[in-house]
Amino acid sequence: MKLISVVVPCYNEEENVFPFYEEFMKNKPFLDANDLNYEILYIDDGCRDHTADKVKELIEKDRHIRLISFSRNFGKEAGIYAGLSHARGDYVCMMDADLQDPPALLPELYKAVTEEGYDCAATRRVDRKGEPPIRSFFARRFYALMKKFSDADLVDGARDYRLMTRQMVDAVLSMQEYNRFSKGIFGWIGFRTKWIEFENIERLHGETKWNFWSLFAYAVDGIIDFSSMPLTFAAVMGFVLSFVAIVMLVFVFLRAAIFGDPVAGWPSTICIMLLIAGLQMLMLGVIGQYLSKTYLEVKRRPIYILREELGGEAAVRADDAASGVRKDAADHALPGTEDTKA
Repeated sequence: MKLISVVVPCYNEEENVFPFYEEFMKNKPFLDANDLNYEILYIDDGCRDHTADKVKELIEKDRHIRLISFSRNFGKEAGIYAGLSHARGDYVCMMDADLQDPPALLPELYKAVTEEGYDCAATRRVDRKGEPPIRSFFARRFYALMKKFSDADLVDGARDYRLMTRQMVDAVLSMQEYNRFSKGIFGWIGFRTKWIEFENIERLHGETKWNFWSLFAYAVDGIIDFSSMPLTFAAVMGFVLSFVAIVMLVFVFLRAAIFGDPVAGWPSTICIMLLIAGLQMLMLGVIGQYLSKTYLEVKRRPIYILREELGGEAAVRADDAASGVRKDAADHALPGTEDTKA
């Protein structure tokens, strides 16, 4: 019997815990028909509401449910990494708790991996219905930039919702960098991926935790993590400005020698000085971003700190006996630390 692990990162999703579980359990006939066991890992990313309490209620009803709680909010990237680290399945699937990732697509994802020979079946939105137009515009520009300047294969509209083989999951876990951009990591490691399209679905309950500026910062992280293009741009701009400065210096010298040196044009001079100073600060900022990322990497801090882990014992023992699935993620040399474990 094979085991599917479903990783569900959560931040203040108490209203979506039960609806997600009920929607996922509609796949139970499919799981039984394919002789599949399952576990659902809810990742409590320092939630400030009652998300963890709701998951604990589910654990009392279904021992296939597991709860991984952080000591504070570490962000979705840490939640994804922790979920993959603790997943014991032969196949690992990631979904959002807000049901923007429809669990009904799971059979199609599974078929692509098990019957069609793919290592990963991933999903992408074919539209951005319900999103603010300006956010959609910048999102498309981001994917276009990453596709052109990055080594990672990023697809426009790609979701984190995907089903992966154990081999691909282990490859993702082998990249233990602190500054994580999962979409880039999935594209960078390679493996054969089938893309399954679906129309955008709005959140069932609650509000998105992503505003324009948080998405902008996320995009900047992705560009810096997987592209040296900004540094190349800074070097090119430095060369161009130096060349322009030399040309203007020669022009001013010749004009003064031929026509004299009238005191005129100081406003344009000030504007040019401000422009050059602004560009210098911009380039220093670009370099500073790369230095800050390097600084965080060399400190080797853990990606997350585990406060509590509950549930799943019965399902794990049954599946270990049936198919000998892999040991707990503690066997991986991972930087996440644990304080208590149920």
